[in-house]
Amino acid sequence: MKTLYETKGIATGGRGGNVRTQDGQFSAKLALPTGLGGKGDGNNPEQFFACGYAACFGGALMVAARNQKIPLKDDAVEITAEVKLIQDDQGGFNLQVALTGNLAGVDKNTSQQLMEAAHQICPYSKATRGNIDVTLHVK
Repeated sequence: MKTLYETKGIATGGRGGNVRTQDGQFSAKLALPTGLGGKGDGNNPEQFFACGYAACFGGALMVAARNQKIPLKDDAVEITAEVKLIQDDQGGFNLQVALTGNLAGVDKNTSQQLMEAAHQICPYSKATRGNIDVTLHVK
């Protein structure tokens, strides 16, 4: 395999601290969401995961469309990643993800086909396969 890109994220102080990228291009204050007893006055890891997965999946979907010669403009692709933090029976935690694609000008059957193809090539989908329950939907 060939490395195409490498980055580093740094977290200080856990869920109540800060995160930043090593290059300084991104930083954010973290806070527990109100649903977990916090003030909700910052972001949380689930939000970052949702945004990262949505962006990565959208890119994979555009690659799938190009591979299948389906014309699709970048601004026609909207992916929503709904991430749920679930407590398991052993007192640990798991994630669940629902990915919804809204592909302007593309019929539902083709949209579903592209969502399924993207799920096979998206790095986030590959990393989570077998570990996180991920469902695919189209608008």
